[in-house]
Amino acid sequence: MEDKNDYVLPQEDRIRYSRQILLDEIGEEGQRRLFHYRVLIIGAGGLGSPAALYLAAAGVGSIGIADGDLVELSNLQRQIAHSTADLGRSKAVSAAESMKAIAPTCRISTFEERIDENNIRPLIRDYDFVIDATDNFESKFLINDACVAEKKPFCHGAVSGFKGQLMTYVPGAGPCYRCVFKSPPVLSAHSLKVPSKSDLEERYARHHAVIGPAPGVIGTMQAAEAIKYAVGAGILLTGYLLTADLLTMEFHKIRLPQADPHCPACGAGAAAEPVTG
Repeated sequence: MEDKNDYVLPQEDRIRYSRQILLDEIGEEGQRRLFHYRVLIIGAGGLGSPAALYLAAAGVGSIGIADGDLVELSNLQRQIAHSTADLGRSKAVSAAESMKAIAPTCRISTFEERIDENNIRPLIRDYDFVIDATDNFESKFLINDACVAEKKPFCHGAVSGFKGQLMTYVPGAGPCYRCVFKSPPVLSAHSLKVPSKSDLEERYARHHAVIGPAPGVIGTMQAAEAIKYAVGAGILLTGYLLTADLLTMEFHKIRLPQADPHCPACGAGAAAEPVTG
């Protein structure tokens, strides 16, 4: 690989990224860091779309995009990396093409597969920062536990309705996602009866109900966290949870408890393999 200290920004890049190079927090040195920076985005949907587009536009040199789903019509209300022409196509491939249209020199790797305990750790090892843009609890705990085990910083994001939240984990600098949320929700005894098909469809619809700008706001802030980490600027959401309510336009930055010494993911007695469940 080219020596990072010897890399000289091409004139075209000086023009393309001129507005952020003017920032004292970035400058040419920061732009060079972004060129050598590697970010993995897990999920190319409502959160992953804005994160991917803004990171590519910012000049991040290498971006991985992982998603095993295909573009559906109901996605287009919020998943802005895809268009009507992409219906039925791989979300990872569709997002990569949108990113390339913005930043032709960005090195993009696509992973058209669902992440699981067998593939996640090899997947994240090649990256400097991970963005959790998934939409289910199981994936979020899996990403957390793998990133903790591999000592990779990551930014968690989640949305529902008009609301969203995000936090950033940096190894050794604050609590992980499992410290805060413990484990995925478990069905109560009351809910163990077999639901009807209509009940399942209603639950799924309500769980995924969201106004389009909500993931746009949270995904964009996840991209900002990744950029800040790359250039060493500002204050990350490490040790904090930021919540946003677009219905009332209230934002709250909540200080989180210290890392749990008994956390099965990041605590002193944590297992070498990611925790399951």
